[in-house]
Amino acid sequence: MINDHRTVTVLLPAYNEAENLPHVLQEISDVLGQRFAEWSILVVDDGSTDGSRGVLDDLCQAIPELSYVRLRRNFGKSEALRVGFNEVDSDLVVLMDADGQDDPNELSKMIDLIDQGHDLVTGRRSVRNDRFIKRNTSKLYNAATAKVSGVPGKDFNSGFKAMRGEVAKSVEMYGELHRYIPVLAAWAGYRVTEVDVEHRARIAGGSKFGRSRFWRGFLDLVTVKFLTTYDARPFHLIGGVGIGIGVIGTVLLCWMGIVKLTGGSIGTRPALTIGVLCVVVAVQLVTVGLIAELIIHLQRRRKPDTAVRP
Repeated sequence: MINDHRTVTVLLPAYNEAENLPHVLQEISDVLGQRFAEWSILVVDDGSTDGSRGVLDDLCQAIPELSYVRLRRNFGKSEALRVGFNEVDSDLVVLMDADGQDDPNELSKMIDLIDQGHDLVTGRRSVRNDRFIKRNTSKLYNAATAKVSGVPGKDFNSGFKAMRGEVAKSVEMYGELHRYIPVLAAWAGYRVTEVDVEHRARIAGGSKFGRSRFWRGFLDLVTVKFLTTYDARPFHLIGGVGIGIGVIGTVLLCWMGIVKLTGGSIGTRPALTIGVLCVVVAVQLVTVGLIAELIIHLQRRRKPDTAVRP
C-alpha cells in the first residue's frame, strides 16, 4: 500500500552489469512502487562495454520511471556518483550497487531510521557474501577509518545507503571518496548511522575492483582526515610541522654557536648544515600555513549561511 508521498530516487552506478540489470531494476521498481507515490531510478553507466546501453534502452521502455546517463569511459564509482548526485532532485536518495547483492526489501528499515531523525543510513552487511580476503581486508579498512575519522561505523564502504536529498547535494565526490560518504556527511554536520541488512551473492559476473582499491582507499583516508580535520585550520598542520622543524633547527644552531664560542670548529659539521636547512624549511612551512589560513578566511567571508532553521 502506498503510504509515503515523498519523492525518492534510487541511484545505481553500473559498470559492465548487463546480465544483472534486468533483474535488479525490476526488483527495485516493484519495492518502490509498493511504498512511494512518486519514485524514480537513475542508472549511471560508467563506460560499460558489455552492451549495457542496449539493455538499459529496452528497460526504459518497460519501466517508465527508469532513466540513465552514460559516461564516455570508465571514470570510477566516485565520478559516477558525482554525476548522479547532480542529476537527482528528490526528498530521499538511495544508493545501491547494480550487482544484485543489495536487497531492496531492506530499504524500509533504512528509511524508518531517517524518519527517526537520521540524515544518512548505511546498510551494514552483517554477513557478507564475498571472498575471504575481501571480507577481512574490509574489516581492517573499516576499523582504520573509524579510528582515524572518529566516526563510528563498521561498514563505511557498503554501497547500500539511504539519505536525505540535501546530503547528496552537499557531499563532493572525486578520487575514491565514495568509500567515505558517511565520514564526509558526519563532518558536514549530518547525523549518520548504520543498520544490519541482508547481503546476497552476486547474480552474475565478478567484482570490478582489483587489489589496487585497498591502497588507494587508505591514501584517500589520509585525504579525508585532512579535509575533515584541517580544512578550516590548515596552519595547525602545516605551521605546526614547520614550528617543530624550526625548533630542531634552532637547537642545532644554538649548539653550533656554543661550540664556536668555545673555540671549536663548526665549518665541516653536518649539524650546521642540518640546522640551517631546518630553519629555512620551517620559515617556508609557516609562511605557507599562514597563506592557507588567509585563503580559508577569504573563502569563509563569501560562504553562504549553513544554519538550519525551523
